[in-house]
Amino acid sequence: MIDALLSDAELRAAVDDVHPSGDDPETIARIAWSVLAEPGDGVAGTLIGELGAAEALRFVFGEPRTLVPPGRESRTLAEGISRWSARADPRSVRRAVTDARDVSARLIVPGDPEWPMALDDLGAHTPVLLWVRGRPSLLRRGPRVAIVGARAASAYGEMVAAELAGDLAASGAVIVSGGAYGIDGAAHRAALAVDGATVAFLAGGVDRAYPQGHQQLLRRIADTGAVVSEVPCGVAPTKWRFLSRNRLIAALGQATVVVEAGWRSGSLNTAGHAASLGRPLGAVPGPVTSAASAGCHRLLREYDARCVTNTAEVRELWESLSPDGETAENVIDAEQVRLLDAIGTRSGVPLVEIARRAGLAPDRVRALLGVLELEGIVEQTAAGWKKKPTRGRRG
Repeated sequence: MIDALLSDAELRAAVDDVHPSGDDPETIARIAWSVLAEPGDGVAGTLIGELGAAEALRFVFGEPRTLVPPGRESRTLAEGISRWSARADPRSVRRAVTDARDVSARLIVPGDPEWPMALDDLGAHTPVLLWVRGRPSLLRRGPRVAIVGARAASAYGEMVAAELAGDLAASGAVIVSGGAYGIDGAAHRAALAVDGATVAFLAGGVDRAYPQGHQQLLRRIADTGAVVSEVPCGVAPTKWRFLSRNRLIAALGQATVVVEAGWRSGSLNTAGHAASLGRPLGAVPGPVTSAASAGCHRLLREYDARCVTNTAEVRELWESLSPDGETAENVIDAEQVRLLDAIGTRSGVPLVEIARRAGLAPDRVRALLGVLELEGIVEQTAAGWKKKPTRGRRG
C-alpha cells in the first residue's frame, strides 16, 4: 500500500500543501494509518513504534510477510490486520489530505517543531498525527491547563469555569478543552474574551463543527487559537472517539481542572487519563446537594485531586510538577520570558542587543524569536525586534 501511495503524484502534491514533506514516506504512511486505525489503537501504535510508519504498512499489506515485530502476539496482530484491511483504500488517504487542504488545515507529525512532545507520554496510544486549524505553535506553548466539565452545567459551574479560564488566559496560559457545551464552551469563550490562547480538541474531523451550536465558537478558536483532531476531515464524532479524544486533552494539559461533573460524567474519563499520566489534577467543589458536582467530590475523595477554588490554586498545580516547578517546556517558556523582558513595544531592538540583555546565545535568541513571531507576540522591524502590544499576551 505504501508504494502505491508514494507513486500517487496527486497525493504527494496535496501533502505538500498541508505539510512541508510531500515526498516523505513516513509522513504519507502516518496519514494512511490515521485512516486505517481508530484513535488510540494500541496495536497500530506499537507496530509503528517498532517498525516505523512506512515499514509497518509494508508489513501489514505486503506479501509475503517476512518481518515479525518483536513482542507482537499473533492473534492480536491478526485481528488488527483484519480491521485495518477493511479501510485500506488509497482514495480515502488522498481524500483525507485534499479535504484538509480545502479547509486550510495543517498536518503535524512527530518530529515537527510544532509537535507537542507531551503527547508522547501516551506511549503506544500516542496519536500518529494531528490535523490543526489555527496556530499549531500553541500546542507547545506553556503553561497549558485543561479545563473540563459537564455539558449540562449549572450557572455556578459556567461562572467558575469562565473566571478561571479568563484569568489564566489573560496571564498567558493556554486553555485546553473539548469544544463541547457547558464547561468547555465557557472556558473557551472566556479565553477568547481576554484575547488569550485556547485549544479545542475535537472527536471528529476539524472540518466538522460539533456540536453544531458551537460552529461560530469553533470558527473563532480556529482564527486565533487552534482546533485540533487526530482523525481525518469528514470523520464523524462518536461516543468512543469522544472518550479517546479525552486522553489528548489530559496529556496536553500540564494540569487538568474539572469544574463541574456528575457522578458518571465523561469529564471523569479525562481526569482518569490525567491521573494515569501523572498530571496534576484539580477539582472545583460545589454544593453537597448538587448532583452536578458529585463527580468533582468523587475526584477529591477517591482520586486524590486537589481542591481548586481560584486561579492561584490552579497555578500551584502545574508548579508542583517538580521541586522547582519546571518541566523541559517550562524552561523554554522561561527563556521566552527573559527574551521578552529584553525588548519593548515602542522601538525595535537588534538581535545581538537582545542576546546581550537576555544573557542568551544569539542562535538561541533567533530560534525563540521565530517561535514568538509565529505566535504573533513579536514582530521584526527595520530597527530590530519589538513586542506587539496585544492585550492578554505575555510580556
